[in-house]
Amino acid sequence: MSDERHPDDLLYHPEHDWVRMDGELATLGITWYAQESLGEIVFWDAPNVGSMIRKGDAYAELESVKAVTDVVAPMSGEILVVNERISDELRLLNDDPYAEGWLVQVRLKDLSETDSLLDADAYKRLL
Repeated sequence: MSDERHPDDLLYHPEHDWVRMDGELATLGITWYAQESLGEIVFWDAPNVGSMIRKGDAYAELESVKAVTDVVAPMSGEILVVNERISDELRLLNDDPYAEGWLVQVRLKDLSETDSLLDADAYKRLL
């Protein structure tokens, strides 16, 4: 499993998901805390490309040796890309949740939704 860290260049949702912004495009994933809490992840029920996701709603499911949990959308938009590597290399979610273990890339619907997300310091205080 990866070492604890929460990169400063990301935004965080209180449900332990992260967002890397690039204009109206965003990459989404789970935080170090989420993967650490779940333990070894053994299954990922990925969403479909073209699906619309809504902030606060589940868009995927992760199963670990400890539990099954929903992945909650930190922002709303259309899924453009799903990280297909994860299906074959689930360890990426535990080993590198902020880089190789990203989940989806999304075209954002409402950039103002970032106003309710946390920066790294606020997310660390939440933990």
